Amino acid sequence: MRIVSLLPSITELVCALGHRESLVGVTHECDYPPGVESLPFLTRNTIHAGASSAEIDELVSAQTQGLYELDENLLGQLAPDLILTQEQCDVCAVNEETVRECASRLPGGPAVESFNPTDLDSVFAMFRRVGDLLDERAEAESLIAGFKLTAGEVAKRTKGRQGPPPRVLLIEWLDPPFSGGHWNPELIEKAGGEEVLGATGIPSRRLTWKQVAASRPDVVIVAPCGFTLGRAERDLRELDARPEWRALPAVRNGRVVLADGSAYFSRPGPRLETSLRIAAAAIDPERCSDLAPPPGQGWLPRPARD
Repeated sequence: MRIVSLLPSITELVCALGHRESLVGVTHECDYPPGVESLPFLTRNTIHAGASSAEIDELVSAQTQGLYELDENLLGQLAPDLILTQEQCDVCAVNEETVRECASRLPGGPAVESFNPTDLDSVFAMFRRVGDLLDERAEAESLIAGFKLTAGEVAKRTKGRQGPPPRVLLIEWLDPPFSGGHWNPELIEKAGGEEVLGATGIPSRRLTWKQVAASRPDVVIVAPCGFTLGRAERDLRELDARPEWRALPAVRNGRVVLADGSAYFSRPGPRLETSLRIAAAAIDPERCSDLAPPPGQGWLPRPARD
């Protein structure tokens, strides 16, 4: 089977299911596992990579036709049997309607499978569906079982902890601030915390700094969607001048964690299990720090600011 993946999380999933060699084309944002970036890129982002967070937000808000261009000629040359795409977010990947229109013009009419995960159950349903398409249902179930095993380990370690769960704010964008959404509030709960502004099953939403200040989180996880750890760290420095940010209990007490928002939290793929580990280490470092990768590998605790 010749597969085109138009979403980085699905590219990761196909590889995790043992079908890396079936991929013939991916997006320009597919960068994991190492080596997939050598495959032909079928997309291009219309926003300049050097734009600031505020500029990107303005461009996204003004966009009506989606942010990605699809190379239809290259798609035809690759002659896929199966195209895997999404219907969730035009900011995240090529618009589904565009993909289906292009596919309908290709010889042989490749199958198009589109996904719209909004919570962990629908993420796992996507794992199973792709597993079925690749005749790898058992491997898909193994990925799901691995996530649940980690969640169980976190629950075991934090059982009996005194007091209410720590108040956690996951920030998916900084200028302006956006709450976490979709599966992430559920992930925070499984990591031992209580998400204070995000809600499971709905998209992340724009916040005011007044709302952020009023939420008074004990822990803040900053994982800007699509940004590397270095870019997140650079953007976060600009917040240090904001009185609302400096006044947050999490900031005063050194309970802020940065994460690679390109690799973790925003991608509904196999590495959500690592996202859970990072969240657990951020929320309860005494009990769970050893579950996460070493600091600097996709995440980084940020010291308290004076």
